[in-house]
Amino acid sequence: MRALARAIDDMDLPAVEKIAEESQEDPFEVLISTMLSAQTRDPVTAAASARLFRVARTPRTLAKLTTRRIERLIYPVSFYRHKAKHVKATCRLIVERFAGRVPGTMNELLSLPGVGRKTANLVLILSFKSLANICVDTHVHRIANRLGWVATRTPEETEQALYAATSRRWWPYINLYLVTWGQNVCRPVYPRCGACVIRAECATGRTYREKPAGTHPRLAPRAAL
Repeated sequence: MRALARAIDDMDLPAVEKIAEESQEDPFEVLISTMLSAQTRDPVTAAASARLFRVARTPRTLAKLTTRRIERLIYPVSFYRHKAKHVKATCRLIVERFAGRVPGTMNELLSLPGVGRKTANLVLILSFKSLANICVDTHVHRIANRLGWVATRTPEETEQALYAATSRRWWPYINLYLVTWGQNVCRPVYPRCGACVIRAECATGRTYREKPAGTHPRLAPRAAL
């Protein structure tokens, strides 16, 4: 984890972390941007979140927008129609049930439409400074299994396994480190194992044969560009 922390220092933050930093960890902006980010590329998430928050920056104002208006604002995020419905319903419940404030417990967050454990964990970590949660998305699930930290089939299983397999001091940082690493080096297809600072710790990386240089020039190590 220390090696990854040093290695990602000059890499771009994932979209939701950038939004959290710019909004001073505002729970509402972190919640909504995380909901939009599912199965969506970071640049699309960032642009859609910016458009939405320019129009409505609170649960109350966002709940007043029509679903169609929300759809237009967040397009082309993946499943934008479903997400628009969930965003509107979530904002309505935050206003009606939680006095307009994003709740700060796992059970309360999971009661909101479209909010799963990944989203709830990230909100708790980024906005409520929880030290007792691990956020697991597809990057964390994939890389944790590649490294051999866990042997699981789903992100939910990975989250529970990581609590047992990792030191508590790293729990709030696992998502940031592995998502950044997964976007830049340990990619789903043609991972840049030759540029990986923890390759010696990774059974997959030690045996993986990278795509020949020149086939995918954008995947080449930065030093080779």
